[in-house]
Amino acid sequence: MFRLPDAKSVERNPDQERLRQLAVEVLPRLTETEFENLNYQAQVTARLKNSTFFVSDHDIHQNRVTSAEAEEWAARQDAHIASQDMLLIEGYIGPDPEFRTGSRLFIEATQPNIAGMQSHLYFPPDAEWTPEFTIVYTPNLPAPGKPDNRLIIVDLEKGVTRVFGSDYFGESKMGGLRMWNRLVFDQGGLALHAGLKTFPPRATRSGTEESMLIIGLSGTGKTTTTFRQQAGSLPCQDDFVGLMPGGLVHTTEAGCFAKTYGLDPDDEPTIYGGTIRSDAWLENVAVTPEGLVDFFDVSYTANGRCTFPLANIRHRDPMAVPPASYLLILNRSDHVIPAVARLSRQQIPAYFMLGETKGTSAGGAAEAGKSLRVPGTNPFFFDDDSMQGNRLAELVDTMPDLEAYVLNTGRVGGEGDGSKKVHIPDSSAIVQGIVEGTISWQKDWDFGYDVAASVPGVTDIELLQPRRLYDGQSRLEEYESIVARLKKERVEYLNGYLALNPAVSDGLGG
Repeated sequence: MFRLPDAKSVERNPDQERLRQLAVEVLPRLTETEFENLNYQAQVTARLKNSTFFVSDHDIHQNRVTSAEAEEWAARQDAHIASQDMLLIEGYIGPDPEFRTGSRLFIEATQPNIAGMQSHLYFPPDAEWTPEFTIVYTPNLPAPGKPDNRLIIVDLEKGVTRVFGSDYFGESKMGGLRMWNRLVFDQGGLALHAGLKTFPPRATRSGTEESMLIIGLSGTGKTTTTFRQQAGSLPCQDDFVGLMPGGLVHTTEAGCFAKTYGLDPDDEPTIYGGTIRSDAWLENVAVTPEGLVDFFDVSYTANGRCTFPLANIRHRDPMAVPPASYLLILNRSDHVIPAVARLSRQQIPAYFMLGETKGTSAGGAAEAGKSLRVPGTNPFFFDDDSMQGNRLAELVDTMPDLEAYVLNTGRVGGEGDGSKKVHIPDSSAIVQGIVEGTISWQKDWDFGYDVAASVPGVTDIELLQPRRLYDGQSRLEEYESIVARLKKERVEYLNGYLALNPAVSDGLGG
């Protein structure tokens, strides 16, 4: 077991009231909002991908540092901690006694907001708790010579992540879950960057409770789709789950870490309700000196965030979730991807590996607005992404009843005046139609998947069949050019993964 560095003092598991008191006492750039919760303006506004390194003495498919260099940085951090007051937050990733991981955050007491946010997400420790994962976090210790003078070192063998110089909460949250990716894979499953919701028996075709997994990059509608209610659905998890053989699902977090940009009580009532409670923590949200909150102001960043406990909203208990019945792959696109496409079983691993979407501010300024391919929409995988595609193909073979769909949460028809937005009510109607079996389908001969001929609640056929939009605007040649380019690029992209099972790439043909 990893031994915590010696510190000037350690305050163990302070409660939320104590952490709030500390935040008011020590944090700069802190504002109490009109909702009586606290908003911290962090200097870092997104996760630091280029500053994240895995410990390895041989080549891997990630940024790496040698074990010797990692030890040098660890010694530097330990020496810094020796003169610091520290906070220790302990808990579990996951609630299931048969599949939970003791985790802890050891952070400078100058950053109590991160401790408070993390304690929202851990399940509470009990008498059996022992630490398997540790995040050692020093926001005030820079890492000269590393990108942005900041550093995240991930040591999968020791179960330790060390963070230098960042005051962004996401590095704490993902510090544990990134290591959890490896644990799940080693036990025969696959960690999915996914929301999870369930539907009651009265709403489903099977007459039993059913689970839906929603995978997508942060900021592409994953949390919105998960928390929006259709047919009595309830959210169960916000961000990460483990998928095991037979569709068994393991949950991870006791709270929600949601983007707040554009948060509206009509479109996202559940998230909004959790965010405006007095015990929520806000980060990088636009707040006036008088405490007025503007979720649409992105003058500082579009990556405003909040955490709140699941207990503060209507939700489904994250224990004993039924096996996955549905998989939604979110693609925030802007051209020829329909609002929904139904995948054949052979296509599921291929579209999972493509992970196509538009980048958002959650990935930093370098990704925002750019077309990306992120396998599994999981930027936190620990090694060769071929392993993700191959493992999902194996898991799909154990799930004969799994239905999978691509859901476009962006636009159809480009970015000009002729394009059309897929609005939240459109996506919500599609999700309900999937579960209730009320969507009429027809073959799309361009890509081989099925597109919707009709969806109750979606009145614009051009959102469902992009070819019609382009044809109706005398842009059919443009449409066909995009289709040809996309098909060619997809094949080349998957063929670039040398360890990927050829059957995954073959799935592009339907």
